[in-house]
Amino acid sequence: MQIRAEKLQQIIDWAQNNPDIRALLLTSSLVNPLAPVDELSDLDIELVFDDNSRYIANKIWLNHFGIPIAMIEEDEHYFDGKHAMKMVLYADHTKVDFKLYSKPNFLKEVNQNQLCEDWDIGYKVLLDKEGITAAIKKPSYRVSIIKKPTAQKFNQLLNDFWWDCTYVAKCLVRKDIFYAKFMSEDNIRTNYLVPLIEWYIASQHDWNITTNKHGRLFKKYLPERTWEKIIQTFSAADINENWTALFAMADLVAKIGRELADKLTYPYPVKLEQDIRTYLNALKTK
Repeated sequence: MQIRAEKLQQIIDWAQNNPDIRALLLTSSLVNPLAPVDELSDLDIELVFDDNSRYIANKIWLNHFGIPIAMIEEDEHYFDGKHAMKMVLYADHTKVDFKLYSKPNFLKEVNQNQLCEDWDIGYKVLLDKEGITAAIKKPSYRVSIIKKPTAQKFNQLLNDFWWDCTYVAKCLVRKDIFYAKFMSEDNIRTNYLVPLIEWYIASQHDWNITTNKHGRLFKKYLPERTWEKIIQTFSAADINENWTALFAMADLVAKIGRELADKLTYPYPVKLEQDIRTYLNALKTK
């Protein structure tokens, strides 16, 4: 954390002495009271230039803060012309994401009726040479707060979950581990399991909580027994392990899905679950 703090100070000093820069902001987890922070947390920096074009075209200026060992560069067209990005990993293992604004585009963002998501997550003005940040609204820190699903969205998620379980089962019968992993991890876990667990946790906290990105805080907010059930949904490459994980997913969704349905007073697709379980069992015994 000391290295990151030193890096941040280097950026502030450089920006202060650079006549091309009008403002400097720190955003994201380091200025969000709801976000977990550790020694691996990135620096998310916004630089406002009179004209950012030279800094987008040239990356030599990034050497002021250390030795870059890896970098992703994205021009303004990636972000609808609003800004550019340079995401840098330095040799001291500090990662800095630089967002590069021109002053006119920054002022357009400031004058929007609604605070942009990155600022609503949290921001801190580190430098402002002419007061251009004064009109930025205060962050609510609520962008990541989990929202209650509608009955239609809840039903769709459960329907899609049970449907996609059939693809995993077929892949396991065929010993097609690549497609099985795609369906179970990319589709089922990301699109259905993670949101369902988020809703389950939020329903127990009056829909006033965040679990951060992709379940980072699940373990913190779940009973140990439920967490252990989630762990059972992970598997390696062995086909039998993947069958076990698939049925663990089914059991988990059935349990928390029914509890959540009761709490929300939404219907739970009991017959669909029963029919899909019969299908999964039939394929497993082939």
